[in-house]
Amino acid sequence: MTFLKTGLGLLLVGAAGIRPCNLAFGADQFNPNTDSGKKGINSFFNWYFFTFTVAQLISLTIIVYIQSNVSWAVGLGIPAALMFLSSIIFFMGAKMYVKIKPSGSPITSIVQVIVVATKKRRLKLPDYQYPSLFNYVPPKSMNSKLPYTYQFRFLDKAAVMTPQDQINPNGSATDPWNLCSMQQVEEVKCLLRVLPIWVSGILYFVVIVQQHTILVFQALLSDRRVGQSKFLIPAASYYVFLMISVAIWLPMYDRKVVPLLQRLTGKEGGITLLQRMGIGIFFSILSMLVSARVEQHRRTLALIKPLGVETRKGAISSMSGLWLIPQLTLAGLAEAFMSVAQVEFYYKQFPENMRSIAGSLYYCGHAGSSYLSSLLISVIHQITATSETGNWLPEDLNKGRLDNFYCLIAALEIMNLCYFVLCARWFRYKGTGSSSIELEKVTKQSERSANGVSDSSL
Repeated sequence: MTFLKTGLGLLLVGAAGIRPCNLAFGADQFNPNTDSGKKGINSFFNWYFFTFTVAQLISLTIIVYIQSNVSWAVGLGIPAALMFLSSIIFFMGAKMYVKIKPSGSPITSIVQVIVVATKKRRLKLPDYQYPSLFNYVPPKSMNSKLPYTYQFRFLDKAAVMTPQDQINPNGSATDPWNLCSMQQVEEVKCLLRVLPIWVSGILYFVVIVQQHTILVFQALLSDRRVGQSKFLIPAASYYVFLMISVAIWLPMYDRKVVPLLQRLTGKEGGITLLQRMGIGIFFSILSMLVSARVEQHRRTLALIKPLGVETRKGAISSMSGLWLIPQLTLAGLAEAFMSVAQVEFYYKQFPENMRSIAGSLYYCGHAGSSYLSSLLISVIHQITATSETGNWLPEDLNKGRLDNFYCLIAALEIMNLCYFVLCARWFRYKGTGSSSIELEKVTKQSERSANGVSDSSL
C-alpha cells in the first residue's frame, strides 16, 4: 500500500508540474507579433483541449476496459509506457523548441508592489500624477510595456517618488522594496483584474462536477441497456458523452464557426474571450435545467414502473439511460466555450512571465469548485434533513429531490452569469482600454523626475 501511495503521490507531483506549464509552453511556440502567430495561438487552445479530451476518452473506455477485463498491471503499464514514449519524443525535439529564459520570480515583484504601496499608503496621489510616477522597464525584460490604467489606483502609490528614493545610474530603483515602477504596478493590476473572472469560473465548474459525480448515481438507477441487448453501459462511462460533444464541437468551431464570426464581426477570434465564457455559463444553466427535468422523469418512472432494485440504492427506473445524454451534451458545449476561453484568457491577460501561473489558476479553479460542491451538498443535507419534503440527496435518489438540487444550482449559475456580465463590463483587456495612457508617453517625464530626485539627493 505504501508503494501504491508513493506512486500516486509522484503522479500528482508530475501532473501539477506538467499541466500548467505545457499550455504556456505550447502557446509560446507561436510568434504573437505576426498574423500567422496570432492565428496559431487562437487555434492552439482549441486543439489542445481537443487532443486532451480525445486522450481522456480513450483512457475512460479502452484503458478502463483493459484494467477491468484483462489486468490492472497491463492497464496501468500502458499509460506508463505512453508517458515514457512522450518524454522521449519531447526531448528529441528539444533543440527546435522556442524556450523563453526565466527572468526571476514574478511573485517577488507582486509582493514588492503590495509592500511598497502599503508603506506609502498615507501619501496623497496628486491630481496630475504622471510626472511623479516612477517608470523603469529593464532593457531585456520579456514583458511587454503596459498602458496606464485608472483601476486599483491605490497601488499607484508604490510608484510615487519621494526625496528619499534613490535611482541607480541605469534608471532602476536602488531599493525595489521602497520604490516600484509603474510597469510592476500594472502587472499586479492585470492579476487583480483577472481574479473576479476566476471566481466566476469556480462557480461555473460546480455544474461540471455534478455531471461526473451525482450523474453516476442517476445512471445506476436508470435502464442502462443499449436497445434490446443485454449490454449495460457502465454508469461511470456516461461522462464519455460529455467528452464526445467537446471533441466534435471544437474542430467545427475552430474551422467553420470562427471564420464565419470573423467575417461578421471583424474581430480576430470572431467573438471576444469574455463573450465565449459567457456563452459557456449560459449552456451550463441549460444543462442544469435539463438535468432537473430528466431527473423528475426518471424518479417518476422509478416509483411507478420500476425495472428492478439496485442493492442499497433503490428501484431502477424504466427510463433509458440515454436520456442523460442531452444534459451531458449541453455540459460539453459549456466546457468547449468556457474552459477553452478561460485558459486562453488567462494566458493572454497575464504578463508574459506569469503565464505558468495562469495555467495553474485554471486548475485551482477546478479544485475550488470540487470543494464548493462538497460544501453545497453538506449544507443541503443539513437543511433538508429535517424539512417536510425530506432530504433532497439521500442514498436512495427515488426518495429524494435531486431535481430541486439541480434547480438550485441553475439558480446559482443564473446569479453567476449576472455577476460575470458585471465583471466583463468592468474588465479592461491587457494593453487596451479607453481609460488608459501609454506609459511610454510619461517615461520621459518620470525620467526627469527621477533625475530631479537624484540631483536633490546629491
